[in-house]
Amino acid sequence: MGSIPLSDSDIQEVIIVGAGISGINAAYRFQDANPGRRYTILEARSNIGGTWDLFKYPGIRSDSDLHTFGYAFKEWTGPDIAEAKYIVEYLENVVQENHIKERIRFNTKVVSADFSTEDRAWSVKVETNGRPETLRSRFVFLATGYYDYSSGLKAEIPGIHNFGGRVVHPQFWDLEPKDYRDKRVVVIGSGATAITLIPSMADETKSITMLQRSPSYIVALPKHDPFASLCRAILPASWASKLIRQKNIARIYASYHFMRRFPNVARRYLRFATKKLLPKNIPLDPHFKPRYNPWDQRLCICPDGDFYETLRSGKASIVTGEIEEVTQSSIRLKSGETLDADVIVTATGLKMQIGGSVDVSVDGETVKPNQRFVWRGSMLEGVPNLALFIGYTNASWTLGSDCTAHFMVRLMAKMDKEGKSMVVPRLESRESIKEAPLINLNSTYVQKASENLPKASSEGPWRLRTNYWYDLIQAKYGGLQGLTFA
Repeated sequence: MGSIPLSDSDIQEVIIVGAGISGINAAYRFQDANPGRRYTILEARSNIGGTWDLFKYPGIRSDSDLHTFGYAFKEWTGPDIAEAKYIVEYLENVVQENHIKERIRFNTKVVSADFSTEDRAWSVKVETNGRPETLRSRFVFLATGYYDYSSGLKAEIPGIHNFGGRVVHPQFWDLEPKDYRDKRVVVIGSGATAITLIPSMADETKSITMLQRSPSYIVALPKHDPFASLCRAILPASWASKLIRQKNIARIYASYHFMRRFPNVARRYLRFATKKLLPKNIPLDPHFKPRYNPWDQRLCICPDGDFYETLRSGKASIVTGEIEEVTQSSIRLKSGETLDADVIVTATGLKMQIGGSVDVSVDGETVKPNQRFVWRGSMLEGVPNLALFIGYTNASWTLGSDCTAHFMVRLMAKMDKEGKSMVVPRLESRESIKEAPLINLNSTYVQKASENLPKASSEGPWRLRTNYWYDLIQAKYGGLQGLTFA
């Protein structure tokens, strides 16, 4: 079984699934290391940007700072926390400047991918504007993000079918400002989406209430970083960009590890900071007293404290309680309180999905990801020539997916040098490995998806990735234990 002759016109080096932030990053890394080699990005939608082009709800923004959420090879010059439209503009600049746009096939949904051990190639079945087609490549990169684009997380809201007004999930936003202008809006949820929606809608609504079953930690951070402004003023642009990026990575990890190591101190600090920002009529307990420790779930970020400012202005309110039933015009809580509503927004989380909805198989045998371990956060056990682009939960997603890109570029170069055409992660002894969650958060949407996600371990090359600097070194120079080449 020899390697595939790369001169064959129907076989290319790489197919990248997804033209979001991970897919574009993967394309840049591959073509930078392999100028002239053929690759294609397959994008199911008609635009680049993934999440940032799909979501249309008011105020949609990143809750990671853009100096680390953006690319190491392309300076981010905007505010630390930015709205989706500016992220998409940034990505547009990247694909134009690096001639990536012409490599993207839009409106092309990947249905399945089957690897042939005999041919050492993937057969990727796609539908382009509904027309079926099969493409072939040596490698497949699944850069599809972490949630299901086609369906949202179904929240169990008693009696929601009784409601006579508008019900909308942020993932499928179809409201214009006129649809909620002077209306009574209730946003169900306490995560990043709800924190974004409240200040973004409050100026238009008659009233807007965040209804939460349990509180989250909500941290106010400056939208513009004074350190970044200083660096840009006194340093060359390339130096400033690198220094800002590294400082922000260090800040993220210092905060994360401190809070995990000293949870009680972190709790007290966060509650103290929150209390200072609240109006006197809104008590800390129960509305801002989470049941969990910081970083058991991601912290919610509000730039310049806009969420708290909206509460102080009286334009928004917050209610903590469990829903007993939704009626035609209100939400009745178990406490006996009733919230009148014209519009209900179900900001209750996303339906997680690693690898998109692509049906993966090897020699015709279906691969069930939830039965496989992930090698160095990048490859799926037993699956040849396949990369998973998974980011961090305790830092910017892009940092983790960039580690995968670096690793795959290095791995492919090694294979070319040694005349190999197939690489497979293999686990020698399942009995000896200690299983750990792939995503180490206890958020409801993560817990609901845990049974369907691939597995990680607490040790060795199968362990959960948690530190960018360590993982980047491993990606570029680390050992390749657990991989079989042929």
